[in-house]
Amino acid sequence: MRSYLAAAGVDVAHETSRGSLVLTSEQNLVNGYLFDVRLMIDGLKSALDRALQDGYAGLWATGDMGWEFGPQNDFSKLLEYELRLEEFLASTPEMSGICQYRSDILPRSAMRECLLSHRGIFINQTLSLINPQYLHPERYSPETIEDCALDSSVNQLISQQALN
Repeated sequence: MRSYLAAAGVDVAHETSRGSLVLTSEQNLVNGYLFDVRLMIDGLKSALDRALQDGYAGLWATGDMGWEFGPQNDFSKLLEYELRLEEFLASTPEMSGICQYRSDILPRSAMRECLLSHRGIFINQTLSLINPQYLHPERYSPETIEDCALDSSVNQLISQQALN
């Protein structure tokens, strides 16, 4: 992220020193290896509160989902996290961000859940899409997650990613 921002013309060192840019690899894990949904959402709320108290209009965050879920690669809490995160973002206009899903390292089930839980998809800096697979939380069921049409959409995204 640091090198991407620098390439985009951001003075990373200056923005970091003045506190308007925070780059961290901190993980919100219990016992150093289990992802905790509440801990992560509470951490985002606290970071937003600090940003607002410091006079900023809001907070933008990004997270690499492979990194966020720790060394155990236990994605059993992924859908719960994404649903709670979407709820938080929808109710808090000062907060926004992007979840990074690396198709080369994440399991297919995580990619399916990603498609169901996000309104938009950003392939790269020039390609973003309204997500036709997005479902409102009340429409989720085990069958929707296992829908083979999701695999077709995942394959299309992987192909688009490979072309860019």
